[in-house]
Amino acid sequence: MNLSARQLRAFVALADERHFTRAAQRCHLTQPAFSALIRQLEDSAGLRLFDRNTRHVELTAEGRVLDASARRLLADMDLVMEDMHDHAARRRGRVALAALPSLAAGWLPGLLARFGQAHSGIVVDLRDALLDPCLDMVQSGQVDFAVASRRADMTDLDSEFLHADRYFLVCRADHPLASQPRVRLRDIARHPVIQLARGSSVRKHLDAAFGADAPMPVFEVEHLATVTGLVRAGLGVSVVPAMTLFHFASNDLRIVPLAGRALTRPLYLVQRKGRSLSVAAQALVELLIAHRGDIGGAGHQAEG
Repeated sequence: MNLSARQLRAFVALADERHFTRAAQRCHLTQPAFSALIRQLEDSAGLRLFDRNTRHVELTAEGRVLDASARRLLADMDLVMEDMHDHAARRRGRVALAALPSLAAGWLPGLLARFGQAHSGIVVDLRDALLDPCLDMVQSGQVDFAVASRRADMTDLDSEFLHADRYFLVCRADHPLASQPRVRLRDIARHPVIQLARGSSVRKHLDAAFGADAPMPVFEVEHLATVTGLVRAGLGVSVVPAMTLFHFASNDLRIVPLAGRALTRPLYLVQRKGRSLSVAAQALVELLIAHRGDIGGAGHQAEG
């Protein structure tokens, strides 16, 4: 038995009004069209659902059985449609995104706070991870999209350029390079260098820039907070992108631009190829794109 919402609403209207003309008006139908709906419903059920004569309309015993179920089904349909309308209006939903740790710590928090204020019914699930895990989560469908770099294997992934994150030297204020207006990579390579782990996007782009002259790091660590502590202790210098410089904003440390052609880490919005984003996820993507210029901070963007 195939029931349509239109048939069920006509049935409930007739059960309430007990009059074909009034029920047809309630459903915004002509009486012949309304009568045809009721007839189709009874034919489909193989049962008489109403007793009618020239004076009144009454539910049959079978009609009373359908009445309770019809009202419950219509209530459920209304709830589903209300839920869909809430999602379409960005009042409800869920967004899962992955982001490189530097972005998750520096650029995203303020934007996520703004998004939450504008869309309080949307739940945001943030996963901070290194490059490969970020992109793996997009490929597997664990997250809607990622804010990350690209890698050699971008199978089943689409990427939209977001920002070119420039690199800077960070060192102690009393380091020989601290007083230079700009420094070259080959000058940096003469000093002990602290590096992030090879799995990080920061390290991958830096190794490519150094090429065969890449220095052996004196320390190779997972977290930028550790890099900061090691630099502050005078154990070496580091080269990091602008997005991470908030870690090094201190009177005892210096941030120095690199000389020559700008060394950058390209950042992208990455999602699965051929997969549409939900309304909620698209709303967050639009916010991130609108504020892509904030990555790294305006002051460091202007240098060089």
